[in-house]
Amino acid sequence: MSEWTDERVLVTGGASFIGSHLVEDLVAEGADVRVADDFSSGEMENLEEVKDQIEVLEGNLKHWDFADEASEDIDTVFHLAADHGGRGYISQYPANCATNMALDNIVYETAAKNGVDRICFASSACTYPTDIQQERQRLREDMVSFEERGGAYADEVYGWAKLMGERSLQAYNEQYDIDTSAVRIFTAYGPRENETHAIVAFMAKAYAGQDPFQIWGDGEQTRNFTYVKDITNALRLAAENITDGTPVNAGISRYVTMNEAVEIIFDYLDWEPDEINYMTDKPQGVRHRAADTTRAEELLGWEPQYTVEEGIKNTLDWYVENRDPDYVRENLETLLHER
Repeated sequence: MSEWTDERVLVTGGASFIGSHLVEDLVAEGADVRVADDFSSGEMENLEEVKDQIEVLEGNLKHWDFADEASEDIDTVFHLAADHGGRGYISQYPANCATNMALDNIVYETAAKNGVDRICFASSACTYPTDIQQERQRLREDMVSFEERGGAYADEVYGWAKLMGERSLQAYNEQYDIDTSAVRIFTAYGPRENETHAIVAFMAKAYAGQDPFQIWGDGEQTRNFTYVKDITNALRLAAENITDGTPVNAGISRYVTMNEAVEIIFDYLDWEPDEINYMTDKPQGVRHRAADTTRAEELLGWEPQYTVEEGIKNTLDWYVENRDPDYVRENLETLLHER
């Protein structure tokens, strides 16, 4: 029997890209799953495979009554709901990202009132200081500290909101004795992700035959692209193994340049542009990002199962199967910038 058999689980943002994969995993493990989502970026079709086996509530979790209804009779909450998009989105909509602080605390407060046993929070690599990501050094969880003066310096308003989400969650653990955990997600990608994020944006541009092909920055900035099923596995393991809000990284330790990622996509599509236009005036985020996953290995027994090549192939198979090239070509600019 799985630890999740008959466990009553709420997944906030469960119709989203990562949320829907987590919901599928939990259903497969025998959990009784409820999804709460406002469908501002999540889609019902993401839950197509399991829609007859789950309960779906539509509403805004910033509204106390809805959040209260969502966590009623629930044992475990996975809190993934957030106002979020790619780098362009979080640069352009800081006030939207700031509302996550209210959202997180309302979810926690109503969950505590309803007597949930545990809460697992989807945090972000944006909690890490940006200045330590100009050189190649793997990010360790203790590079962020609430205990020492000047111990935190997050990436834009979105990063600060995620950091406050972690701190608030620890406070709920202290005051209400709820088991809590937080997973800092690093550059997740996979089937169902939208085109505002790098990997799927590259796929859309290549699929549409964009030439000159546009890459934001000089293409040598790195990310540790982490496949979605590795992320959802880390979330489940964190909920199972961590009780005191200790954050863990879920990412790969390999530095992958944008140019490398693009080459993998070109190879799989058997297409390449005549010219690449490096757009150095566009938002690029930090220069280098990769996770130190020692803590996840030690506390969770977690390590990524998918290579970047495997993950991109799976994602591209999904993309080509689900997107019409003419539609992508005609709507490319909208797809790349809308949440």
